[in-house]
Amino acid sequence: MKRLLLKLSGEALAGDRKTGFDEEVVTGVAKQVRKLVDDGFQIGIVIGGGNFWRGRSSKNINRTKADEIGMLATVMNCIYVSEIFRSQGMMTSVLTPFEIGGITKLFSKDRSNKYFAHNMVVFYGGGTGSPYFSTDTTAVLRAIEIDADELLLAKAVDGVYDSDPKSNPNARKYDEVSIQEVIDKQLQVVDMTASILAKENRMPMVVFGLDGEDSIVNAAHGKITGTRVTV
Repeated sequence: MKRLLLKLSGEALAGDRKTGFDEEVVTGVAKQVRKLVDDGFQIGIVIGGGNFWRGRSSKNINRTKADEIGMLATVMNCIYVSEIFRSQGMMTSVLTPFEIGGITKLFSKDRSNKYFAHNMVVFYGGGTGSPYFSTDTTAVLRAIEIDADELLLAKAVDGVYDSDPKSNPNARKYDEVSIQEVIDKQLQVVDMTASILAKENRMPMVVFGLDGEDSIVNAAHGKITGTRVTV
C-alpha cells in the first residue's frame, strides 16, 4: 500500500478567480483523489493559504502575526476542501498542530496512522504551528513524519524550470532534477528550508501542474508530465 502526501497550492484551487475557491476545480481534485483511495492509496494533504492571505507583502503587519493569519487561512482551506471530498464519498479528518475547539484534532503520527487504517484522507492544516515556516516546509515535514513514500506538489506551473517561465519564454523545464541541484541553483520548487529538509531525510518529490487532465492520478501512478525531484 502506497502512502502519499499531496501539497495543493491555494492559488491553484482558486482557479481563474485568484482568490477564494473555484468549486469546480476543487471538486475535480476530489474526484481524482477518490480514484486513488479506491486504488488503495493512503493520502495526506497539505494546502497553501495564498488564495486568502499573502501577509508577508504587507509593511504594516508584524511577520509573526502575518504568519499566524496564514496558518488560519490554511485551516479554512482544509475544512472547505475536506467537505468537498466528503461530498464525493470519502471520509476525512483535519489535523492541526494546535486544537481549534471541536473543529480540528491535534496532529500526531499515531492519530494519522489510525485514520489511514480506516481509509480516511487526512488534511494537515495550520502549518507547522510556528511562524517563519512555509506550507512547503509543512508538506515536507508531514511527509517525513507520516512515512510517506513520496511528496506530490500540485502547482499552478507544470514543473521545475531553470528560470521563471512566466517572465522568460525560453525557460527550460527539467524532466528530472536532484534535490542538491535544486538547492545549489535555488530553483523554485520549494523554499530552501523545505529543500534541505527533503535532502536530509531523502524525501522524493514530484512537481506537476494541477490543471492537467488526471494530473494527480497520473503523478501518483508514476506517469510524470512534470518534474521528478530525486534524492
